[in-house]
Amino acid sequence: MNEPTETSLAMVLRGARQALQVERRPLPQPGAGQVRLRVRACAVCRTDLHLQDGDLPMARWPVVPGHEVVGTVDALGAATTGLRLGQRVGVPWLGGACGQCRYCLAGQENLCDAPQFTGCTRDGGFATHIVADASFCVPLDHLALDDASAAPLLCAGLIGWRSLRLAGDDARVLGLYGFGAAAHLIAQVALAQGRRVHAFTRPGDTAAQQHARALGCTWAGDADQPAPEPLDAAILFAPAGELVPLALRAVRKGGRVVCGGIHMSDIPSFPYALLWQERQLLSVANLTRADAREFFAALQALPPLRIHTTPYPLQAAQQAMDDLRAGRFQGAAVLLAE
Repeated sequence: MNEPTETSLAMVLRGARQALQVERRPLPQPGAGQVRLRVRACAVCRTDLHLQDGDLPMARWPVVPGHEVVGTVDALGAATTGLRLGQRVGVPWLGGACGQCRYCLAGQENLCDAPQFTGCTRDGGFATHIVADASFCVPLDHLALDDASAAPLLCAGLIGWRSLRLAGDDARVLGLYGFGAAAHLIAQVALAQGRRVHAFTRPGDTAAQQHARALGCTWAGDADQPAPEPLDAAILFAPAGELVPLALRAVRKGGRVVCGGIHMSDIPSFPYALLWQERQLLSVANLTRADAREFFAALQALPPLRIHTTPYPLQAAQQAMDDLRAGRFQGAAVLLAE
């Protein structure tokens, strides 16, 4: 009698505006330069909602979402170097780059002309197993966090870090619009750097405002309220275009507004006076491997982050996405594959 073949369980999106479906598949096999991971945890990102809503035109269907993946290497492809069996690693949003376009050659692989995105153009971490390019995995050997707490760092943390760097080292008074997974992490980083942080939440979201104050934010209130003082910079994590004029109004002359999401609703028209006096409106696109190296190195010198997670079993992935959409929890939802 033949031995039963081990399979992988995956939560699959077959198309835009469809619900996730449970699917049993043969174990994925890593190719040259790739690894297979046994997924331990995968955080749920607002980008996963944009994927489900059909907001990401580059998406490949069907696809397994999830790009905040923590797992252990359980198979190596041919000619794979740099990682070892049993090693704990993370898989972020940027899953591959061509290495040949003008942007890759200039060290801007986040702007690659032919990128691969985990959980969007290739299968992601809403599964028990995932195949990833070894050179785009993030070693997590020395990270003193459990798998569930580490998972949100692979996107919420990294995008927050890139957004904070774009806001500028001289931004000592910072406004964060939308206080979810990314903001609650990067607020702690900014506070540890000696910045003053103001949190702007959905109107009436007293739970998020209380969470922000508990983490050390100087002020927390509704996003449509005026800032308590002129901001040096503002970072928008909420995908709401109507916040852009509000943030521009809140920053001082020469200040910056950084849009940290991959998708945002349309920005309404606003008077030029809001942009005048050398205010800047910037966007963050994806991330780079250098971002990951810098971020995880910076964490070693900071007080331990308080990472707020809500766990869900893998097969409850759709419920986790629904709860994220409705704002039913603080911090990050994390799927546990075991």
